[in-house]
Amino acid sequence: MKPSKLSYTLFAVWVTLLALSPWIANNYIVKISTFLAMYAAIALSWNFIGGYAGYPSFATAAFVGLGSYAGAILQNAGYPMVVAWLMAALIVSLFAAGVGRIILKMKGHYFAIGSIALVDVLSHIASSWASLTGGGEGLNVKILSGGPDFAGMVFLYTMLIIMLTAFVATVIVDRHRLGFGLRCIQQNEDAANMLGINVMKYKVIAFVLSGVFCGLVGAAYASWVSYISPIDSFSILLTLKAAVMVLLGGAGTVFGPIVGSAALVIFEETIWSQFLDLHQGILGLVIVLLIFFLPNGLLKIKWRKNLPSKVSSK
Repeated sequence: MKPSKLSYTLFAVWVTLLALSPWIANNYIVKISTFLAMYAAIALSWNFIGGYAGYPSFATAAFVGLGSYAGAILQNAGYPMVVAWLMAALIVSLFAAGVGRIILKMKGHYFAIGSIALVDVLSHIASSWASLTGGGEGLNVKILSGGPDFAGMVFLYTMLIIMLTAFVATVIVDRHRLGFGLRCIQQNEDAANMLGINVMKYKVIAFVLSGVFCGLVGAAYASWVSYISPIDSFSILLTLKAAVMVLLGGAGTVFGPIVGSAALVIFEETIWSQFLDLHQGILGLVIVLLIFFLPNGLLKIKWRKNLPSKVSSK
């Protein structure tokens, strides 16, 4: 089902409101807007491999963490901030392409375990290679000059650009034969191969797409917070959130990751403010209930009312 014009209009309004938040709201709302854009970009990234191809990837934290460290190290080496971000995205893309050819030979829970292992391996490297990464003490990144208001605006618009780029890539994939091929792989990989689809090539492309935008997000996030550590950068919780956001909104759809990420961020922020000590447990319980009762996501609910039909069948 193709997205309607109304969906694109509502999305444009949503992006406009986020972009205007520095001019019409306080710093707290700007921070929430930045997180909304950031998590939408991450959810859109996961949707390529998890939503369209149907591969349960848990490598999101590996991509974000690798992008964070690559961007931070390059900035500390003297590269301009934006150049460091782009180089970090390239590094993550090459990593995803190389590793993807190996672990994408596995399927189901074997692939899931392999993708989780990537997070642990990179986290261990970041913790052990103290001369490059700072080890367990973490790594500082130069603070952006211009004051907190200017920095907040810069990183909000940065996350919005990343999100919009990932969204455009999603629309292209959804309409392209790549999207059709990935859906075929999700339904029956052997049948897709018999139809002449280069299964490995399509899966690697989806895996790279799921990594490149996460790498950009990680690099920009490192500059935003000015400090990274292995525990925070390679967070398994982030990996789980990526899958939950897409499943909540609707996997394999254009706007599902946007809706799911917005719903999760707003809900999580509400729980955080109301139940500071219990928010993680309550959040986890509600997420499980939502996924249990909405297995196809919010966008696949049939909202039409059951109106009595007065038209007789011919």
